Amino acid sequence: MTENLRAIATRVLLDIQENQRSLTAVLPYYQEQVKPEDRALLQELSFGTCRWFQRLDFIQASLLHRPLRKRDNAARILINLGLYQLLFTRIPAHAAIHSTVDAAPDLGMKHLKGLINGLLRQAQRDQEGLQSDTSAPVEVQFSHPDWIVHKLKANWPDHYQEILQANNERPPLTLRINTGLTCRETFLEQLQAQGIDAVATQFSPTGVTLTTPCDVKMLPGFQEGWFTVQDEAAQLCTTLLDLKPGQRVLDACAAPGGKTCAIRLTEPNLAQLVAVEKDPQRAERINENLERLNIHADVIAADAMDTATWWDGQAFDRILLDAPCSATGVIRRHPDIKLLRREQDIAELAKLQLHLLEAVWPTLKANGILVYATCSVFPQENTRIIERFQAKMNDVDVIPLEPEQYPWGINTTVGKQLLPQSNSHDGFFYACLRKH
Repeated sequence: MTENLRAIATRVLLDIQENQRSLTAVLPYYQEQVKPEDRALLQELSFGTCRWFQRLDFIQASLLHRPLRKRDNAARILINLGLYQLLFTRIPAHAAIHSTVDAAPDLGMKHLKGLINGLLRQAQRDQEGLQSDTSAPVEVQFSHPDWIVHKLKANWPDHYQEILQANNERPPLTLRINTGLTCRETFLEQLQAQGIDAVATQFSPTGVTLTTPCDVKMLPGFQEGWFTVQDEAAQLCTTLLDLKPGQRVLDACAAPGGKTCAIRLTEPNLAQLVAVEKDPQRAERINENLERLNIHADVIAADAMDTATWWDGQAFDRILLDAPCSATGVIRRHPDIKLLRREQDIAELAKLQLHLLEAVWPTLKANGILVYATCSVFPQENTRIIERFQAKMNDVDVIPLEPEQYPWGINTTVGKQLLPQSNSHDGFFYACLRKH
């Protein structure tokens, strides 16, 4: 007998919290345990409850006469799942309550069925008031950990509420068109002919954003390699690299391979494209993406920081370093970041980012260009990394990214910061460095 879907969704969130595993890593395992027709709902419940977890916690606490015990974390999550359905979905209230209460025995909580039922029915009665209450603190209203809100407010006082709002919206589905096989206008016409609404991206000349996300495998040209899935902000890296025929290019920290593919598609006549990725499984995914597009790169499963294990001594003309980061610019795509990331992680990540930059810099030719990128919105991982690197090295020039040539993002002292935008691009940072 198949386990209750809400019980499985609770197990997804328990796995994330207790084992510090990402939603992307956890969800596929649990999707195999449900019927194919139920997988979209499992994803919706998992992502949605993560997205609004802090707010749901606050509401749950306001409805409980006394707090749940720490060992009742599964009950806390199950109640949040029920509240999410009542307050943020179109699932009929009776179905949401009944299916959530019925999940309790599957989770060993038969004795809490009455409590869960009573609390959810109270939430149903107070639904309008709970949804419209604006008296809660900002971190509750926008459902973010306190430290993220405080850090955003300190760094982006004029934009932080826009960032918080964008983080809670469903992300758009943006594609990068393979201009070697088709052009953006032709692809848009193909989509229109199939009744699929889409628009050209504002800043990327090869981007298309679908008005309503769908299964990309059903889009025209998927098997033929007409496009890859890539957010507009990530697409901008190839413009900054200034690619030319005959160059040797390194994509460090390359998984899942979207930028590797974009580099090869932008300039098919590179002398060599090397993609380095520490995780062997993720390196294999790069190969799969390259194969679908029928393009080539030399994919190496190695730690980019340990150049002795993968570099052949021939310097690169161009390097893309998309450094591991807090991913605070893509929270809308990965809402589990709100549950997993800790404030102390930022300093550790900044240390790693600077070490990576120092490690790959010797592999760059004189007069070569390195593009440093992250999907973070925190200057500690972006502007300050470049400033610290400049202070340590005597052969680094920062290339100014003038608004006339690059009419996107916010100019910083050393690069460009894109903040996540509603119905538009993710949060991203870029800096261009030339070796002299």
